[in-house]
Amino acid sequence: MSSFDWLAEYLARLEDEHVLVHSGDAHGLAPAHRLVLDPEDWGSAGRVAAAFGCRYVAVWGDPTEQAVMVRACVARQGAYLVLETEVPLSQPVLASHTPHFAGANRLERHLQDLCGIAFVDHPDGRRWTRHRAWEEGVYPLRVDFPASGRSPCRTPADADYPFARVHGSGVYEIPVGPVHAGIIEPGHFRFQAVGEEVLRLEERLGYVHKGVEKIAVGRDPAGLARLAGRVSGDTTVAHTWAACQAMERATGCNVPARADSLRGLLAERERIANHLGDIGAICNDVGFAFAHVQCARLREQWQRRNHELFGHRFLTDLVMPGGVARDLSEDNVIRLRADHAELGRVIEPLFDVIDDYPSLEDRLLTTGHLSTEDARTLGCTGYVGKASGQDLDVRRDSPYAPYTSLDVAVPVCSEGDVAARVRVRMDEIRGSLALMDRLLDGLPAGPIAAPLPSPQAGAAGLGMVEAWRGELITYVRFDADGRIARFFPRDPSWFTWPALERLIRGNIVPDFPVCNKSVNGSYSGQDL
Repeated sequence: MSSFDWLAEYLARLEDEHVLVHSGDAHGLAPAHRLVLDPEDWGSAGRVAAAFGCRYVAVWGDPTEQAVMVRACVARQGAYLVLETEVPLSQPVLASHTPHFAGANRLERHLQDLCGIAFVDHPDGRRWTRHRAWEEGVYPLRVDFPASGRSPCRTPADADYPFARVHGSGVYEIPVGPVHAGIIEPGHFRFQAVGEEVLRLEERLGYVHKGVEKIAVGRDPAGLARLAGRVSGDTTVAHTWAACQAMERATGCNVPARADSLRGLLAERERIANHLGDIGAICNDVGFAFAHVQCARLREQWQRRNHELFGHRFLTDLVMPGGVARDLSEDNVIRLRADHAELGRVIEPLFDVIDDYPSLEDRLLTTGHLSTEDARTLGCTGYVGKASGQDLDVRRDSPYAPYTSLDVAVPVCSEGDVAARVRVRMDEIRGSLALMDRLLDGLPAGPIAAPLPSPQAGAAGLGMVEAWRGELITYVRFDADGRIARFFPRDPSWFTWPALERLIRGNIVPDFPVCNKSVNGSYSGQDL
């Protein structure tokens, strides 16, 4: 049976039943299935996967001395499949998956810039992550390149990026950033407009590139967990959890049930804090300061409780390999139950106002519309995807402990506008409160951590977590000494940033701030 026959048969099985195949060998990628391909079959595999309605999840490179192992992950009905091929450094060429999956665009360009893979038939060959820090022909993720770099000189400004141009009578250009008036991270936005209507938006990110993938190499598991928690500071729980999940799957670590429940509790607290902040900020961007003040007040109280009970406002460094670093006393469980009840009580009248205030509706309804087709094509998950009809949630579709024993309500809207993205956030807060109460009600006794077994040489694993922005996937591979050989975290923002370029078209320039905040992509999470 050829690779494509096997791929087609595997995907056809997903038409009839939910299949989640666990890989049994140390070099597998539990819990995903793995299909090894010849390089010349790479493009055809992408075409077949797209024809079966698969969703593109990620693509990344794993360099060795003589070659780069390229892996792409696709998903369908909660099952994950990793396509794998090896290309020699003497001829690092592959067919592009972007013609079949629009969401692969920037991920392939990232791989091109850092590993030197040339993608044939890619519709956009411009650099992405590669600004001016490295000379042409130098690829910083290859094994012969030092993490400290080779040039002691200051990196020159990235002044000649070839932005696309829109020509026509009355068309003008507005450059914004990368340095902004507020406290947001750096990102450049290039608008083409006529009057106040936006014809096209093009983003330029990568200004906070930190070399995360490179500096992960050689770390021990605890060191990788700390690094993962700093990929995107507002998603520290989810990123750390996904990295630990990948390491635990690679080593066969059995995480204690109490630790699983506490991880879920921390992740839902992270989700609520961020949704409260975003709901208030969206309202503030259209002049409704009342909601902003109330959401900020509630978020501040929530994060103060984080610090009081867990030692950190943002819950950093609480998830660790094998479990969690901090337990809850019975008295604190009672306090959290009371907090949940109080937040649930006070948000309902506030959310009623937000959902039915005429002046707010006037600014949010139909603004920043992202069609269901665009959301599907780009691979959007989280509140951006759910607000545009994408009924996807890892907690429900590919459940991991503690969600394997919980019913996760997934809010989905079809309107696809800013108002829908606000409603999804409000419903997720309600859902998280219910989930946290169930976690506390059934909190198991026992230890909060287990030792991570020594990994076999080359052991690898995938972590999949429903972060507050959506599906987050992490790949980890160990070397022969039990240290990290490769780490790749794919934040949901890789797919939602391109969605912002789509949904702003036809809107007026003054609505860009609220459209941007309704998506709220992470600069840092995408700028590895």
